[in-house]
Amino acid sequence: MIISWTLHRLRADLLVLRNVVAAVRARPVQWVALWILVTFIGCALFADMLASSQPLLLYFRGHLYLFPNLFHPAKLRIYDNELLLTYLRPGDWAVLPIVPWGYNGHDLSHVLSAPDAAHWLGTDSSGRDVLARVLHGARVSLIVGILSVCVLIVVGVTMGTVAGYFGGILDVILMRLLEIVHSIPTILLLITLLAVLSPEGYGAVVAMTVVIGLVWWTDVARLVRGEILRVKELDYVQAARAQGAGTARLIFAHVLPNSSSPVLVSGTFALAAAILVEGALSFLGFGIPDDMASWGGLLNEVRSNVEAWWLALFPGAAIFATVTAFNLLGEGLRDALDPHLRT
Repeated sequence: MIISWTLHRLRADLLVLRNVVAAVRARPVQWVALWILVTFIGCALFADMLASSQPLLLYFRGHLYLFPNLFHPAKLRIYDNELLLTYLRPGDWAVLPIVPWGYNGHDLSHVLSAPDAAHWLGTDSSGRDVLARVLHGARVSLIVGILSVCVLIVVGVTMGTVAGYFGGILDVILMRLLEIVHSIPTILLLITLLAVLSPEGYGAVVAMTVVIGLVWWTDVARLVRGEILRVKELDYVQAARAQGAGTARLIFAHVLPNSSSPVLVSGTFALAAAILVEGALSFLGFGIPDDMASWGGLLNEVRSNVEAWWLALFPGAAIFATVTAFNLLGEGLRDALDPHLRT
């Protein structure tokens, strides 16, 4: 029985996915937006392979090193790509990444320099390569967005399901809680929290994702509650209840799967908004630490180096393209999953 139900849900999910892909492909702008997102996700996943201060493969002084850019062997930690090339002997060789600079590598001969052959998108005030930081910044921005959406979906779906299915006093309490949380200003809360805790490294990422997720779940909860109030009164749910289905089976097998379509759409828009919040906080100096690459951190340097147009153009374009692409994809999901719009 469980296997049959799982296969049925899998077929239904594949059908929904096919409808979504067909709906997106029918609109060229949204299709382009999807590929923009695929590109940025690829950059985030393979940032260490695209931009690194150490080679992808290296044969050096009789030893073969596989992916020293990922594993950072102790014998090579004193070398970067530029220094390593000067120490290569006859017979030694190296395969360098497309961008032979790490996101924290300093080129003191090119401090705050405009785009050139050595640094395709220029450098910042510390001589760090902008292209390398944009590529690695995609990872930070997408981690903040995706983890925030995961938190808000889990909390929002749980709260909305409990409020919509059980109703009564639970519904009243949870809706009042929703209104209270919805009134909390996210950016001010984040600024206060980050200023007090001063987290380092990925601690700042965790703090941002948890706060965003725990504040933004309200829209998801409201949508899920409304859908469950409608779905739980439909005939097939009543028939399952009459056949003796328990509460857990009714919720997870019948009600919730048919109430989750708005969650995907809302989550897509929330992901775009979370990336904007991370960029805004880093721009103000309260977000991701400077030793981590982030798009907002690059924009923050423009405040003291207004002549460095490349520090504003390229990370700003990355934020604009990513947020716009997520919003367009959210519209495509809405069109594909909403039966009223399909008709």
